[in-house]
Amino acid sequence: MKLQLQIVLGVSLACAVAPAAAQSLKVGAAKVDITPAAKDLPKTMLGVLDPLNVRAIVVEDGATRAAMVTVDAGAIMTETWEHVSARAERELKIPAQQFLLTATHTHSAPWLRGEAYERQIFDAVRKAAAATQPARMAYGTGVSYINVNRNIIDPQTHRWWEGPNYDGPSDKTVAVVRFDTLAGAPIAVYYNYGVHAVLTGNLDLVSADLPGATSNYIEDSLGNDAVAVYSNGAAGDQNPIFFQQTYDLRAIRIADYAKRGEDISNAMPPGGTGMDRKNPQVVKLMTQQKQMILSMGQMLGEEVLHVSRANMERPITAAPIAGAQETVMCPGRKRLDQGRAGYAGTYADADPIPLRLSLLKIGDTVIGGVNGEVFTTIAQRFKRESPFKHTMMTTLTNGMAPSGYIPNDAAFGFNTFEVVSSRLKPGCAETAIVEGLVDLIDKVDAK
Repeated sequence: MKLQLQIVLGVSLACAVAPAAAQSLKVGAAKVDITPAAKDLPKTMLGVLDPLNVRAIVVEDGATRAAMVTVDAGAIMTETWEHVSARAERELKIPAQQFLLTATHTHSAPWLRGEAYERQIFDAVRKAAAATQPARMAYGTGVSYINVNRNIIDPQTHRWWEGPNYDGPSDKTVAVVRFDTLAGAPIAVYYNYGVHAVLTGNLDLVSADLPGATSNYIEDSLGNDAVAVYSNGAAGDQNPIFFQQTYDLRAIRIADYAKRGEDISNAMPPGGTGMDRKNPQVVKLMTQQKQMILSMGQMLGEEVLHVSRANMERPITAAPIAGAQETVMCPGRKRLDQGRAGYAGTYADADPIPLRLSLLKIGDTVIGGVNGEVFTTIAQRFKRESPFKHTMMTTLTNGMAPSGYIPNDAAFGFNTFEVVSSRLKPGCAETAIVEGLVDLIDKVDAK
């Protein structure tokens, strides 16, 4: 009887102290406007459509820290990630191997680098670290149909070209990690989806494009100064599904150049170069593009909100943090000819291509990072082979690989514009990335 009483008291005591011990997770978030002043815009930019931001989440587990940071930028220079992550490790005690710095890949932001830019990014991380408070986190997934495979066979030329391929590979998954206070107030949302941020690319106006519109909508809906951090999924071969204005503008521009004796049908100039902005049809299409980022941002944002309201798993208050990174090498090639798509390229051997892989694990949620533009099926394979259900891939993370696009092995059999421009030889990158990230999961678990 005495022994039984001791067992009962022991269980009761454990139940009483467990919640206090488990509440070790702390989370903070911040957002910093980094929109360049009008005087600092490059000559190709005609003004600002909507602001650019850095959004940051810092998490603590009682022993270490990690950061997930996303910048409204086309890409992040490798030196930028190196400098910011080193400073975060030095001043904020965030290990560089637990620091994810991701670009939204908006095609409507000027290329920025240097100390002033790095200070802006670090400022968001610093503010997020200063705002950490006891928190809980939960994971959930949903679906959004606003992306589509962007490689089709042209019905006239019977060659590969760009357009909505409804039957092509496309991952519709929206992964959501929500961070709340212990009382349930929102602190931040980290969401992952694969789609190119190209809706405003022809406008030649500064814009955070679809990711910015989505995050703005989520933040406005959640209130409480919550921060919505976009994680750029494997979008190397994924466009917005409603992209017709861009195709129509491209046709107009090709015709205008042809009248001047120049064929740009297989080599498109950047942005809206050469557009007759007095053409009423051009004006209408560009106005529709401005509307499209808001409508599609609301559509993706609504799915993130739906998941965070109705499709989250049970929240946790303890989540051990671990991270790791490595560089894998793949054979490289140099293209000797030109042309955007539809024809096989000619190549010479080139130096091997380094690809940086990053792995951040928070509890049983795994984020695999790659510093290039990855095809969607590579991320799908990684999620299948990961030993953890809560797995996502974030791309254009922790620098910029010199590879160009990173197609899956099978895609190298098609003369799409991503494949013919890739600096990678076929047969390496897909397995190197997937097995490399799974190896990193094993490595952080072994700790």
